[in-house]
Amino acid sequence: MNTVKRFLFWPLFFTCQLVALALVSWHLLAQFHFAYPAGYQLLDLDKHIAEFAPLNRYKDDFEYTTPEDHWRLFGEISDAVQASGKGLGEISYPLKNGQTTALMHEAEIIHLQDVANLIDVFYVAGTLCLLVWIALIAFAYQQKLTMPPAKKILLGFLVGFAVIGAIVFIIGPTAVFYWLHVQVFPDGHQWFFYYQDSLMTTLMKAPDIFAFIATLLLSLLTALWCASLYGINHWLKPPSYQPSKTSRKKRKP
Repeated sequence: MNTVKRFLFWPLFFTCQLVALALVSWHLLAQFHFAYPAGYQLLDLDKHIAEFAPLNRYKDDFEYTTPEDHWRLFGEISDAVQASGKGLGEISYPLKNGQTTALMHEAEIIHLQDVANLIDVFYVAGTLCLLVWIALIAFAYQQKLTMPPAKKILLGFLVGFAVIGAIVFIIGPTAVFYWLHVQVFPDGHQWFFYYQDSLMTTLMKAPDIFAFIATLLLSLLTALWCASLYGINHWLKPPSYQPSKTSRKKRKP
């Protein structure tokens, strides 16, 4: 049983916990559009948009839009990819003459639909991991299992992240970034856009906004992970021995 716990139960437990809490973190931040207005200020996106919007080869007048327009547009993109891509083609911005036009051209919409499909898969995987994790918590409670020491848990995760970080560093972050995109997106679908070709990319100052979002996700995930570890460990920990009143009375002074 000790071997099963060490090499099967707890690794599965912590893997499901990590994926499930990653989904919870993503879903919570998505409700606030990943704090885009804060990232907008931090990354000086207004200056970035003012510089590259006039250079766009497909769309006009985006340089005349306001920060409020930008926040709304990013929010609509965020909501659409969370809703399996529904409404991507309807996202629009006002032109200088007061009319409106679609924010994105076909290749951008196809790419964001691919992103939406990927998010759908993430929700399915995360939900399954959440259910399995809850079942494992119940099993651990029923079997009166105690969690490994916190130092071992932290060491295991630190070693895992260190190995992944070393691999990324050796191969190269850019090469890994491109490889992942090639693997997850369908062949023939464009996923790299120059600022001059995409208001979507200009609006996000990609990839800078992704680093900002990743920092938020990692921070929230870490907080939820630590809180859940503390709570579950406290719940599974057997009650400490408390001498009865009778036994205390029998003690000699």
